Amino acid sequence: MFQPKRWPAEALLPIVAGFVWLKYAHSFGILDLLLAVLPGCLLLSSGFAALLYPGDGRIPQFIALGGLLGIILGIPVLFLASPLLGLALMVLSAAAFICAGAVSLTQEPHVKDVPEPERSVRLAAEIAVDDAVLGVLGFMVPIMVGRDPANIRREVHEARVLFQGHGWLANPAAYHQTPPALEQHWMKLRRSSRLRFEHLSFESFYEPHPGEPGRKRWLSNASNDTAHAWLLRHPGPPRPWLVCIHGYTMGSPGLIFRTFQAAHLHQQLGLNLAFPILPYHGPRKAGRWHGKGFISGDFMDLIHAEAQAVWDLRQIIAWLRTQGELPVGVYGLSLGGYNAALLASLDAQLACAIAGVPATGLVELKWRHGPVLYIRYAEHHGLVHDEVSEVMRVVSPLALSPVVPKERRYLFGAVGDQLAPVEQIRNLWRHWDHPSVLYYQGAHCTFRFHPAVTAFIDKALRESGLVS
Repeated sequence: MFQPKRWPAEALLPIVAGFVWLKYAHSFGILDLLLAVLPGCLLLSSGFAALLYPGDGRIPQFIALGGLLGIILGIPVLFLASPLLGLALMVLSAAAFICAGAVSLTQEPHVKDVPEPERSVRLAAEIAVDDAVLGVLGFMVPIMVGRDPANIRREVHEARVLFQGHGWLANPAAYHQTPPALEQHWMKLRRSSRLRFEHLSFESFYEPHPGEPGRKRWLSNASNDTAHAWLLRHPGPPRPWLVCIHGYTMGSPGLIFRTFQAAHLHQQLGLNLAFPILPYHGPRKAGRWHGKGFISGDFMDLIHAEAQAVWDLRQIIAWLRTQGELPVGVYGLSLGGYNAALLASLDAQLACAIAGVPATGLVELKWRHGPVLYIRYAEHHGLVHDEVSEVMRVVSPLALSPVVPKERRYLFGAVGDQLAPVEQIRNLWRHWDHPSVLYYQGAHCTFRFHPAVTAFIDKALRESGLVS
């Protein structure tokens, strides 16, 4: 049962860890002193914040960051100062890291139709991993609004009028244009670790509808003109394809292959695999980090990013069907799960649609993860949550009706998910008329460490006929 705590005891250990880091910082050299201040200040300040101002979701993120930094920076203390002191600092930092997850767990009310979290050290540690990732993204990604909230509001209002006029808010599927057949493409062989793969690239030809706000800005993004996909294909007779859609900020082949357990799917289950690259990721990135410009900033850019993602995915799937006329399924993780759910509403021929730890409400995530000050600033300029959500219907899997049969729709999610809270998968499960679902006792980033998830995916692939 969810019981909010005014003085959460879980905040005490980060305070102690931060105090110890700062107390012994003077015994280090000047460089080590500067390094010690990072985990010390983060742990001490965020620990007190969790004790005095409970409920802010960003506080445990900074506790987790401070704990993670303390574990890492405790290693040089082992060798440069004192082995006993270094070990003590690392143990305290690790304990504070786990406390970050425990703080997050105490702040989340139970979601109806979802199993309750089974409180344990392991679950708290897994949630802390999510918190640390969110803490890093908080520094990297301007996740809330762009530079000009007033202009964003104007674009949202103009889009609402345009979309209503075309009937797209009532029938969001009609917003999505049918892409042309993929006729001209380029292919080259590449290698990542022990896996050799084909790198497919082709011109996307996606354009927003005439008159859409932000159209000209989107068409100026030359990095997205060329679409990409990585293919793991068996020699010999054609085999079924599984299209694996990656998550936010993922862009390197090695990371994506490991995340999807590509060796298991390709070598053990015998599937051909396709890994499309979402706009602004991988070779399409427009900055130093993958995903910059996709979710952060202007809402019309987010709509066009999703529309182009679905456009490119449909082109790739149509092309794969020409490679042997065998079934094609989709499997997406996180932001990829969002796109897999969209495809389930646009392509009735899919053998299956598996949405793993899916985000299903991107506007809600912006309001949840954005700094409170920026949210208030945007709302002050008239950026209304409900109006934005209405315009986002054209790319929302909760607004489009699924066309893939219920028995070929699958969902799995984490009861302790901090990046895409578990109510998001619950909402999609309800919208999809209660298909097969798995909830595991873990967090967003740790699904690979739960064998039940792998077994669930394998079962879904067998039931849908992709694996015999």
